[in-house]
Amino acid sequence: MKHKTHTLHTARLKNNCPTCFGTDGLEFTFTQEEKETLLIKNPATEIENKLYCHTCKNNIYPVNWTEDIERVFDYNKKIAETNKQYLKVKPLFYISVMAAIVLVAAVVYVLIPT
Repeated sequence: MKHKTHTLHTARLKNNCPTCFGTDGLEFTFTQEEKETLLIKNPATEIENKLYCHTCKNNIYPVNWTEDIERVFDYNKKIAETNKQYLKVKPLFYISVMAAIVLVAAVVYVLIPT
């Protein structure tokens, strides 16, 4: 099983950093992990977020967020959630389903006398 992380949405903020008080350095990143097996691809249900300041090179944790940052976060989270859950089936899944159907049909054909 493979795990991939996809960036759903990235947004630069005009708000001041709560740590260094710099402007134009904050960036929200919303990511989602995807699990991939031989048969299917399935993304995780939760969307992870990170607020990073490029001025002071630190992660800003939600405890330090101001009300303005929380409002911008809520707006950007709605944009990131537009990528809903999906289940992508690979060709090997279809091949195995068809093989199972053929196998069941063959067993039924052999066991039922006509």
